[in-house]
Amino acid sequence: MQIVTRVHELAEKYNCKMSQIAIAWQWAKGIASPIIGATKAFYLDDAVGALDVKLTESDVAYLEELYVPHPVVGAINHNPEQGTVLLDEKK
Repeated sequence: MQIVTRVHELAEKYNCKMSQIAIAWQWAKGIASPIIGATKAFYLDDAVGALDVKLTESDVAYLEELYVPHPVVGAINHNPEQGTVLLDEKK
């Protein structure tokens, strides 16, 4: 919730939506094609509006300061060795 509060603060600072701060953060981190999950046309407008939000290095650091990395659960980051049977594999 503390990170959400910081996103809200930056949204107020830049007079934009919190979703636009999230997208601007992704662009600041070098993500060229964020997945926005637009289910309504206005979400696309919001995403385009994020192009006008330019986060500073201190903004990015402020957003990331409280983040604690955690292990990825339920996904694999490489192909298993040949012959490995995955638990959810259907035969």
